[in-house]
Amino acid sequence: MQKLDFLAIGDITTDIFIRLKDAEVHCELNHEECVICMRWGDKIPFEFAVTVRGVGNSANAAVSAARLGLSSGLLAWTGDDLNGHGCIDELKQNNVDTTYIVPDPKSESNQHYVLWYENERTILVKQNPFPYAIPEGMIAPKYLYLSSLGDSTEFHHQLVDWLGANPDTKLVFQPGTFQMKMGVEALATMYARAELVVVNKEEAERILKVENKTIQELLKMMHDLGSRIIVITDDVRGAYAYDGTRMLFVPMYPDQKAPYERTGAGDAFASSVSVALALGKPLDEALLWGPINSMSVVQEVGAQKGLLTREALETFLKDAPAEYKVSELI
Repeated sequence: MQKLDFLAIGDITTDIFIRLKDAEVHCELNHEECVICMRWGDKIPFEFAVTVRGVGNSANAAVSAARLGLSSGLLAWTGDDLNGHGCIDELKQNNVDTTYIVPDPKSESNQHYVLWYENERTILVKQNPFPYAIPEGMIAPKYLYLSSLGDSTEFHHQLVDWLGANPDTKLVFQPGTFQMKMGVEALATMYARAELVVVNKEEAERILKVENKTIQELLKMMHDLGSRIIVITDDVRGAYAYDGTRMLFVPMYPDQKAPYERTGAGDAFASSVSVALALGKPLDEALLWGPINSMSVVQEVGAQKGLLTREALETFLKDAPAEYKVSELI
């Protein structure tokens, strides 16, 4: 075991991408509530399928951190099966420390199906139960990155105690579905302990149980939960940050070409900002890292293939157009 710069914690899965061609999308008048439609009771042709192992919010973050030059590891849970060992092998090939991933012979590894149509996707998810627990003797990293887990209430209580015993570890929290369902009261200590919380606008509204709030209001309300820095992404409209003093805005990085497949864009953004902060970058500069890696990820299939090395990311940053800059909200 070694002391890592970056340790991510969260579920891991195998994603099977199915590229659809015979489908339709129907949206409400607001163009936000959309459904994908296929013929009922028929055989639906597809273009091709791609299997991607070793993915998930936290796994994607761990790979991102490794590509950007940090010593990176993952605490995750798998079954002692083909998918589980395939996920571990994939992570090792991406220079992620898998010391804390121990396949469980009583569990079945997660496997998701990604229905991919045009440049968007709908993911069919089945979350398998795992014996979540903090490994004995886990060495405190510089940064701990927590994201999506299944039914794991007791584990979160353990983690709160572990963080209390390791005050020098900085926590990044990118809440997943189950964590949002737990509610802010149940995770009050987690939010208050976090150095950085990253959510999208819809997730912020879900966490806070509010509607029709401005970004500025959401930033303040999320910050009131106690985290040092809040970042809220707003799709193609860019991202916003608040550290209790300044509210900042960063636009999208101009796409080199139209997005091919959007899985993992949010993970690329959140992990890149986290890595920049871990490297000692100021918040203004860290915010510039996120959209660049997101732009690159959506050019490839899956959440990890397009993740950039630090050299490549800094080249994009150096060559950025003049309008790609962080500005302060008034």
